[in-house]
Amino acid sequence: MSNLKINPDRLWQSLMETARIGGTPEGGIARLTLSEDDAKVRAWLAAQTAALGMTLVVDEVGNMFATLPGRNPNLAPIAMGSHLDTQPTGGKFDGVLGVLAGLEVLRSLKDAGLTTEAPLMLVNWTNEEGSRFSPAMLGSGVWAGVYSRAEADARQDAAGESFGAALDAIGWRGTARAGSQRFAAMFELHIEQGPVLEAEGKEIGIVTGVQGLRWFEARLTGCAAHTGSTPMTMRRNALLGAARVIEAVDAIGLAHAPHAVATVGFLEVSPNSNNVIPGQVDFTIDLRHPDDAVLAQMEADLRAAFDTAAGGIGLEGDLRRISKVDAVRFDADCIASVRAGAERAGVCGREIISGAGHDAVHCAAVAPTVMIFVPSEGGLSHNPAEATSAAECATGTQVLLDAVLAHDRLLAERHRAA
Repeated sequence: MSNLKINPDRLWQSLMETARIGGTPEGGIARLTLSEDDAKVRAWLAAQTAALGMTLVVDEVGNMFATLPGRNPNLAPIAMGSHLDTQPTGGKFDGVLGVLAGLEVLRSLKDAGLTTEAPLMLVNWTNEEGSRFSPAMLGSGVWAGVYSRAEADARQDAAGESFGAALDAIGWRGTARAGSQRFAAMFELHIEQGPVLEAEGKEIGIVTGVQGLRWFEARLTGCAAHTGSTPMTMRRNALLGAARVIEAVDAIGLAHAPHAVATVGFLEVSPNSNNVIPGQVDFTIDLRHPDDAVLAQMEADLRAAFDTAAGGIGLEGDLRRISKVDAVRFDADCIASVRAGAERAGVCGREIISGAGHDAVHCAAVAPTVMIFVPSEGGLSHNPAEATSAAECATGTQVLLDAVLAHDRLLAERHRAA
């Protein structure tokens, strides 16, 4: 198995073939969770795994698990995968690369007539993006016990359709209990969605963890009044308070460099009129850091800055944390297998922390997990112009293959020694 190579042309062909399912005129993909296009790409994947002789199990929230037997049925599977759903303005590689790279690994092994010791599993997680049904990573979250099936089924999209109704409508609700499909390890290949690898000329990111995040909804309330007749010293300008908070958020991110990021991404001003002093501003705040202790300090700094900005000009303030995800450290043995895979493939890699959330976050709470990154041109993602070259996709897939084989040897050795 040491000289086994993936087929880069077949991998690229699969990427371009699936990109036509939900493809947009701009060259991207709009393949929202539980849409007709989602059903089509699921059917495509099911057909490919069936052609390899794999057994497909679909659980009660639509997660897909296709398994290829190994030589030792006493070993739990080694899983590969990611997600097939996209943002409304998605590109050709976010998520889908991880699924199709896993498929290519399985095809390459089948072509060579080789069988691993442990079974191999290919996974497609439902609703990773969260662009239609919030929250993101919902399918893997139900699998990991973070959410119940009832909670998932009740989630509604902007049109009021529930997750459960949409899943039933496309015919992809399975009978397996969520969480019943288990594996010994999970390897998720993904585009970086950031500029680091490209900027440093690195071919592979060996992902050691995912930074924690805390999301907040904020409201500042002052008094809407006429801009011409209200003296500057008598104003309660909610937008001025929001501007001071935004500046503070940026300062908090810079104060905890180089790993911290802090962002105000949504702002709604009311009444939003040319000649009316803003009386209310609603906005969101996103704080992230790979160390939970630092993240807690960032939150404390935010709350202090928010109170100062509101009280200093007579505003009423409400700051609510709406999401808290702890930082994730990936499994040391899985990381070592990726390092071994990169060395075997002869590629240049570097350790990296994921700035975005992925299904691997929930997987890591249940099973040994790791991620592999390949470069994103310009750091661009969630955009039709998202680009990762055919060579970069092939390199990532080769590292995935070699990493999985290294981990298979490790599991087999441990089983023999037990």
